[in-house]
Amino acid sequence: MIQNKQEKTLSRIGRKPIPLPNGVQVEVEYGGVKVTGPRGTVEQKYHPEVVVKVEDGQVIVERQSDNKFHHSLHGLTRSLIANAVTGVSEGFTRTLEIMGVGYRVAEAGNGIVLNVGYSHPVEIHPGEGVTMEVEGANRVHVHGIDKQKVGQLAAQIRKVRPPNAYKEKGIRYSDEVLHFKPGKAAARKA
Repeated sequence: MIQNKQEKTLSRIGRKPIPLPNGVQVEVEYGGVKVTGPRGTVEQKYHPEVVVKVEDGQVIVERQSDNKFHHSLHGLTRSLIANAVTGVSEGFTRTLEIMGVGYRVAEAGNGIVLNVGYSHPVEIHPGEGVTMEVEGANRVHVHGIDKQKVGQLAAQIRKVRPPNAYKEKGIRYSDEVLHFKPGKAAARKA
C-alpha cells in the first residue's frame, strides 16, 4: 500500500505536458531537443532513456519504467525542456541590486564595471547568449534565453561582493530576502 501511494506522489512534474506557445517549434533528436522560437534557438540535451514526444501542440515526457533512476530523470527532463520553451518564447531575467554607500555599477562596452569597496573596479563580461543592462547606478538586469546561463552570470556578479548581514552592504538579488543582524552595539543597549 505504501508503494502505491509513493508511486502516485512521485513525478507529478514529469507527468504534466508542456504546452507550446505560438511560434515555438520543438524538434526531438536522439538524446536532445532543439527548441526554436521568436527569441532564438536552444538545444537541450537529456538522458537517452527518457522518451520525449511532440503531440497536439504539446511536449510529453515519459519514462521507461518505474525504477528510481527513471523517476528522477522524468521530472528533470520535463523541467529542462519547459525552461527551454519559456526561454525562446519569453526569455529569462535576473535583477541584482547593489547596496552600500559609494557602491555603484556602470556599463563598459558589452560588460559592466562594479565599484563595490575594493581598491580596484571589477569588470564582468557576459558570455554568449546573455546580455546585461544597467538601471541607474545600483541595479543590473541580466537577460537571456538560457536559464542556466542567466543564473550563472547573475551568481558570478553576486559573488563579487555577497550581502553582509551586519552592514547591509553588497550585491543581492532583487527578490532575495535578507535577515540583517543588529550586531554587538544593539545587543548592549537592550
